[in-house]
Amino acid sequence: MSRRSGILEFAVLGLLRESPMHGYELRKRLNTSLGVFRAFSYGTLYPCLKTLVTNGWLIEEPGSTHEDALAAPLAGRRAKIVYRLTAEGKEHFEELLSQTGPDAYEDEHFAARFAFFGQTSRDVRMRVLEGRRSRLEERLEKMRASLARTRERLDDYTLELQRHGMESVEREVRWLNELIESERAGRDLKGSASGGSAQQDTTSGSTGGLPRPGGTPGTDTPGDTAT
Repeated sequence: MSRRSGILEFAVLGLLRESPMHGYELRKRLNTSLGVFRAFSYGTLYPCLKTLVTNGWLIEEPGSTHEDALAAPLAGRRAKIVYRLTAEGKEHFEELLSQTGPDAYEDEHFAARFAFFGQTSRDVRMRVLEGRRSRLEERLEKMRASLARTRERLDDYTLELQRHGMESVEREVRWLNELIESERAGRDLKGSASGGSAQQDTTSGSTGGLPRPGGTPGTDTPGDTAT
């Protein structure tokens, strides 16, 4: 399974954990809520859904008459199918949520993981955030070294592009520092101290006092031009 398809399956399972949806509803949510999926089609989504059904993680159900009337203009006959997460699918998604390896904080996957931080335990959020910060700090160090070596050979516009990329990475590192500080302090979205265990925090939907970034996390990648 490619990394791209793995991210899509993760996001679909996460959205269906919230509520059953038609295919067109899923596509809309993926396009509007998760920036990494801004440009993808039903031709990408439906094979993913078919795979998840085959694996036993989703089931297909007929939609209600009201839902069909709303969906039909946008998605045609396919909109009559509603996808629902099974118990096995929920268990699989929770297993994916607990993973904190390198894939969890690479550019595209980090954006998807972050979108579901409200369903993720605090200790896992911390490991993912710290992994992301470490990865970006390594990238930033390489960018600075590359710029120092090539500065004299670059024209003004290329040099400005390299600086812009570095600033994007530096900005995300600062944002991650704020997130990590909030998580360590146990602050909720309003910045107040939150009591209770990590399990209580997860079920309440708290995202640990997340400051609002300037853009979608994990989508600022201009800095890669310097590596």
